[in-house]
Amino acid sequence: YPEILAIDPAPGIFTYDDDFTILYALGLGLGAQADELPFVYERRLKAMPTMAVLMAQGSGDFIEQGGIDFTRIVHGEQRLTIHSPLPATGTMTSKSRILSVIDKGKEKGALVNVESAISDAATGTPHATTVMTLFCRGDGGFGGPSDGDLPLHPVPDRPHDLEATIQTLPQQAAIYRLSGDKNPLHIDPEMATSVGFPGPILHGMCSYGVAARAILRSCCGNDPAKIARFDVRFSSPVFPGEAIATRIWRDGNRLSFECVIAERGATVIRNGLCQLRD
Repeated sequence: YPEILAIDPAPGIFTYDDDFTILYALGLGLGAQADELPFVYERRLKAMPTMAVLMAQGSGDFIEQGGIDFTRIVHGEQRLTIHSPLPATGTMTSKSRILSVIDKGKEKGALVNVESAISDAATGTPHATTVMTLFCRGDGGFGGPSDGDLPLHPVPDRPHDLEATIQTLPQQAAIYRLSGDKNPLHIDPEMATSVGFPGPILHGMCSYGVAARAILRSCCGNDPAKIARFDVRFSSPVFPGEAIATRIWRDGNRLSFECVIAERGATVIRNGLCQLRD
């Protein structure tokens, strides 16, 4: 336990061009409608705010040096604070640290919270802070603290105010994986069935971006600069080709949301919080 907290990865460097920004947007299914053109056309190109989570470097160092069983890790939660909108192209540095490690017990696993600060490599301008919660199913029972979970945002106890449904593509995971996450779980049927799924599942971070798409269209006029914060808890996988319905509660500039797959009654994202800029 003390050893993983002491790991201090070197700053990561993430360089991206307009092709990468467009590919990420295509991986979220953008580009089919005219108002989505700014995300997939290099002329006046805009970056999706959730693309910042791809720039967080250092979690791999914690996994490898901390002796964590990579094969049993699940992405449990994702938090994102946008300090300044991402440019469409650029070079970013990211500095990561472990916020906390929580021991849920030998049979339950452990939670590892990794924070990454992302800034412009040339100017030092801070762009984003991400916090990723890894659920390490094979690493509990090491005698660490059992409490200290990061607080989750509760959705209001009333009917949602609006709902936006986005149909994912059967080939969605095959496109999204080209942005960097090539885990075979998302494309190889044999791999997926070997770990208990009926077939390949969509990347959690793709579902995360689809939820951001729904809110951008419904509440922001597709202006990415309006999103200041975007937090979620992943609760169930999505299969490529399913329709993701984002249910939104609006309280001024604070949006609460959940994502469901209506066809099978599954809630796939819970405790969603999107803070809009004034």
